[in-house]
Amino acid sequence: MAFPRKLLIPNEDLVLELRPHWVAIAAPVLVAVAATIGAIWLTLGPIDDGPARGIVWLVWLGVMLAYPVRKIVWWLTSNFVVTSSRVIHREGFIAKRSMEIPLDKINDVRFEQGIFERIVGAGTLVIQSASESGRNEFSFIRHPEEVQKTIYHASEVDQRPPAPVAAPTAAPPPPPAPVPGGAAPNVTTELERLAELRAKGVLTEEEFQAQKARILGGGS
Repeated sequence: MAFPRKLLIPNEDLVLELRPHWVAIAAPVLVAVAATIGAIWLTLGPIDDGPARGIVWLVWLGVMLAYPVRKIVWWLTSNFVVTSSRVIHREGFIAKRSMEIPLDKINDVRFEQGIFERIVGAGTLVIQSASESGRNEFSFIRHPEEVQKTIYHASEVDQRPPAPVAAPTAAPPPPPAPVPGGAAPNVTTELERLAELRAKGVLTEEEFQAQKARILGGGS
């Protein structure tokens, strides 16, 4: 069962979505197979009484509901999700259970793997946070080392300050128009015009000095 996208808040992106590793249902499947084989053997062999056979299958049904079916439903309905702002864990079909850890509250992320878990690519993820949940353990996580790196990277991105918006730069004033007849423009008039533009904030001090040096150089 996929994670419902409608649970994402505005501007939140889904980074990672995982179901528990298949090793989580290995034992329940073995129990289901063993219980079924045992029930068939008892009803076809040692037990030939009708009511007794019914009791055998009632016991089989109780075992299946108590362990294999319950574990398989848990596996099918569990989601471990990392978004751009949270870590979310949901489980359950009829009765649901959900917990969330904001990325900016996470203090430490660790993983634990035994020899067999390392071989199959599973492990336990341990998240220590400053939220009310404190320490949280998530079992049967697929490739926990990669998940650890993903959470750290998402936390860094979430805590980066937004990029500043650059202020628009005023365009430099056009060069003075040539005076008809080839005469040079009046230096004093041009300097006054530049000073006025500087006072209005159109020109910076550096731009004013550059334009002033050009005019004085051209007039000498």
